[in-house]
Amino acid sequence: MSGLARDKYMPLVDRDSGDRTYPIWLLINPKYPAVINGIWRHVLDEMQDKVYRELQSRIDTKNIYIRSVVGDCGIVPNTLNWWGKEVASEIKLLREIIEEYEPKILITFGGFPYEFIRRVFSAKPEKGPKYWSALNLKNEFEKAIANFDLSETNVVPLLRRVNTSDQDLEAEKYLDSTIKEQYFSHVGRKLSETIIQNKDSLKIWIR
Repeated sequence: MSGLARDKYMPLVDRDSGDRTYPIWLLINPKYPAVINGIWRHVLDEMQDKVYRELQSRIDTKNIYIRSVVGDCGIVPNTLNWWGKEVASEIKLLREIIEEYEPKILITFGGFPYEFIRRVFSAKPEKGPKYWSALNLKNEFEKAIANFDLSETNVVPLLRRVNTSDQDLEAEKYLDSTIKEQYFSHVGRKLSETIIQNKDSLKIWIR
């Protein structure tokens, strides 16, 4: 990996950090803030490398907005039916924030943040977080890239972890031992290609 692609270590966050006016948001489960360094940092490395090779520029990430979709780990649901009033209030709050700031790309990590944002946009049918296996999230990622449209907010789901263990709900049947290492490269390349295609409409570049 080129040294140009490596960003500095990105600290874990509490409820939110960064600038809400930035076009790219990262939405996480508060139980797993380590995705910022464990997943996003590696995907970003791949993105920065391709962007630099294509444009001789880099994505300015210092103001990227990072938000836990709920403020309390204790209200994170784990079934279809257990979405209490507290979660409904959080959905309403994020919907209002998105309507105000109109981000262009919402990147989610794992099943719960993705289902949460689907409910923010009133997507049907509603699913439980456990529905979102790695295979289903992979399919949703490919659909998001194929249907990318900057006239609206685009939701792009990533895995919360990359692991081929049978115990790992989000990785089973998706990443076999021969392609597991290519996950970051694949999603980073797809995201960077999409961003490069829309480079003139995204105010994300280091000047």
